[in-house]
Amino acid sequence: MRLRDVRSYERLDLDLSHGTVLVVGPNGVGKTNLLEALHVGTQGFSPRTRVDAQLIRFGQDAGRITVRGTRESTPAEVEVTLRRREGKRVRMNGAVLPSAEQLRSELTTLVFTPDRLAVVKGGPAVRRAYVDRSLGRLLRPHVSAPGRYGAALSHRNASLRRVAAGVSDRDALAPWTEQVAELGADLVAARQETLRLLEPLFVERAGELGLEGASLSYEGTPPTVEALEARIGRDLERGFTTLGPHLDDVAIHAGDRDLRLFGSQGEQRLAVLALLLAEAAVLAERGRPALLLLDDVLSELDGARRSALAARIATGGQTVITATSAGALPAEPAQLVEVCPGVAA
Repeated sequence: MRLRDVRSYERLDLDLSHGTVLVVGPNGVGKTNLLEALHVGTQGFSPRTRVDAQLIRFGQDAGRITVRGTRESTPAEVEVTLRRREGKRVRMNGAVLPSAEQLRSELTTLVFTPDRLAVVKGGPAVRRAYVDRSLGRLLRPHVSAPGRYGAALSHRNASLRRVAAGVSDRDALAPWTEQVAELGADLVAARQETLRLLEPLFVERAGELGLEGASLSYEGTPPTVEALEARIGRDLERGFTTLGPHLDDVAIHAGDRDLRLFGSQGEQRLAVLALLLAEAAVLAERGRPALLLLDDVLSELDGARRSALAARIATGGQTVITATSAGALPAEPAQLVEVCPGVAA
């Protein structure tokens, strides 16, 4: 299949076969745009920006993405319409969804882009957010745990500020302290279960990619009412809750090295890729194979690691991977899509 400059399309309908789809072309012709469109069309949001207007072609007021495929052998068609100064409109099999976010519960897409290295090299908040997204995909009954905890935490912080300002008394804190303790313990347990599911396959996938001794661990303990009450003085002084899973971290190691502090960029890239492949494997084991979108991952891998990655994705579900040339993938893709410079007629 040959496409003329993906950046120029307002609507791009792709019927991609099962297996590995390799998207090739020179830099700057729109390969990443194609992956971004697939992500928006299956998840309802861009992995690059939360500003929907940035997804619309320059000089245009609207855009549309249509993705057709199958979900558990059942045909599925999603249409996402974007208009400047309006909210997204999403249809699935002709029915309007209440929100674009609902797509995440219907379809599963995992994406690797170069900026995903922040999962390893960034601060704790990035890793917490990553694990919470994985939690929502792997432990569906607990998908609301991060949001419920966040809401209780916001109420407690607001109550702390009212007490500190003298417009409320400490007794008003008690209900929110109990909720933060209860919901925080639930969230910690769900995060720990998520890592328990991911770690064996993460270790295996990292080893295949040449990252030996990889491990994941949760750094934090469930908050208790007693521990929260012991910190009330400090919390009042600072105006926020200083204990709980909103401050926890996830350690990603290779041997005894914390890859955030002592890992090379290449090792950090391998760790993020191994996390992605591990989650894809868990989802496949549960009968919900994910669509993998791998952007510019091959250029930073040596020949042995490219071969290992090609062998691994060939055994899974559908993968769309970008490269500047077909020779970058040491395997025969199920489909080759060539993006060429030009403007759509």
